[in-house]
Amino acid sequence: MAQLPAGVARPEYDRGQACGIVHFGIGAFTRAHQAAYTDACLAAGQKGWVIAGVSMRSASVADQLNPQDGLYTLTVRAAGQDDTRVIGAVGQVLVAGRDHADIAARIASPDCQIVTFTVTEKGYCRAPDGSLDMARAEEGFYPILCEALAARRDRGVAGLSLLSCDNLSGNGRQPNRLMLEWIDARTPDLRDWFMQNCSTPDSMVDRIVPASSDEDLDALEGRLGLRDEGAVFTEGFSQWVVEDDFAGPRPAWHDHGAQIVPDVTPYEAAKLRMLNGAHSLLAYAGLDHGYSFVHQAMADPELRSLVQQLMTSEAAPTIDAGEGQDLAAYAAELVRRFDNPALNHRLIQIAMDGSQKIGQRWLDTLAIQQARGHSCDAILTGLAHWLHHVSGDVRPVEDPQAETLRGVWRQAGAGGVVLAMFGKGGPIASDWTPTQADIAAIDGRLQSLR
Repeated sequence: MAQLPAGVARPEYDRGQACGIVHFGIGAFTRAHQAAYTDACLAAGQKGWVIAGVSMRSASVADQLNPQDGLYTLTVRAAGQDDTRVIGAVGQVLVAGRDHADIAARIASPDCQIVTFTVTEKGYCRAPDGSLDMARAEEGFYPILCEALAARRDRGVAGLSLLSCDNLSGNGRQPNRLMLEWIDARTPDLRDWFMQNCSTPDSMVDRIVPASSDEDLDALEGRLGLRDEGAVFTEGFSQWVVEDDFAGPRPAWHDHGAQIVPDVTPYEAAKLRMLNGAHSLLAYAGLDHGYSFVHQAMADPELRSLVQQLMTSEAAPTIDAGEGQDLAAYAAELVRRFDNPALNHRLIQIAMDGSQKIGQRWLDTLAIQQARGHSCDAILTGLAHWLHHVSGDVRPVEDPQAETLRGVWRQAGAGGVVLAMFGKGGPIASDWTPTQADIAAIDGRLQSLR
């Protein structure tokens, strides 16, 4: 760190202090968001909040960060300007399969107060009906976490706050329900202790963090004179809204911009239906228009108009705004963020795992508007592009249900795929049932795409 240029801020606190947070899913988003908030707390003199990161699927982040003692740079990008600092909040990265015992011991330690998650929607291992898929859950965080919680109970250690930072509707309530399903099936005598001693606050996180490219890393190396394999790049905007429901101590994240509130619901709904819903529309439609990045798709007048329609006319009217929450201003801010050419946010990255995302991003809005007698032309357009994507005929599909979705296409064909996908018994369950008018609208767009 002593060799870094003078303008690069670096941690000056004791990085050998106690690990108070274990984080499952230590990807780029967490390193640009929760870890940055925690780094600010540590820099302000708070003690005991170093993060132990856990990689769930591969050792790549561990291989990037552990040789660097967990240090990495965070670069905030705006047009024509990069601002880089070193984040010191991550002490170590462990790998779920390889380091099971060490991870469980970290969580079972009295030093640990909070377990956080960014495992993506599919990381919660939900079956199509929303229940816990036990076979998939065996490979997830559930066995390690349950083992550690049982150890805390047996040793008389206090409970934990389990804080999801993923894009799930009710991202505190859902993990609570799923954890209880796992506990009931595997360690039923833990249920009462878990319910009495642990909490699962809802939260909403918002920051655009593209995957770092080799070109990004090369350019940063040229500017710093040092190589950072774990570097992350992000926008200036950052928002974190957390329900005030912790089982024990927490960092003073609120001193550094986080909002601790009684109810996260309106913020969560706006993020999922407006930001994430618009992102998914840009991803599938933008790829079909030949674009690679969000800002390129936003420059297309047709797609820009659809995004604005989705946010302001379709999604926003379904949200019961909280006190002081201005949804029109939020939509305008989102447009400005999507226009940022410095981020290079790849559409194919956003398009991943759509079967796990479109329910809360699109279908909830459709269901609410349908009950009011309204249709949603922009979202139906997005669904046509998503169906085109998951057919598997136009590009590789990264989705946990990729084979199932392709099978529905093969069996139902273009004329029946909408009802087969979203109707009763289909693989995409929701409260929305497509009407004949919806089916005709989607089919018409599909025909033009195919």
